[in-house]
Amino acid sequence: MITAVTTFRLPKPITREEARSIFLSTAPLYRDVPGLFRKTYVLSEDGMTAGGIYFWNSRGEAEALYTDAWRARAREKYGADPTVTYFESPVVVDNVAEMISSDDE
Repeated sequence: MITAVTTFRLPKPITREEARSIFLSTAPLYRDVPGLFRKTYVLSEDGMTAGGIYFWNSRGEAEALYTDAWRARAREKYGADPTVTYFESPVVVDNVAEMISSDDE
């Protein structure tokens, strides 16, 4: 599994309510994206950084999303260029499913 973290350093702070509105406007775009099984939107306490934490089946599927068009849409929405950082996620604790999984399974 791959975890991708995107961040946007905003030109000015936004409130939780503003962030929620923006996030809800883009959330439908992530429904049925191949390989993406969860996205969590995030906002820093000071309102200056927004982003997302994406959980992917593979790096290739993740990279297929983060295109120039995706970056342009993000820049338009947030007024900032996004950064994307990839992490290997070899072990996952899922308290909802009551399980621990690893990529060897």
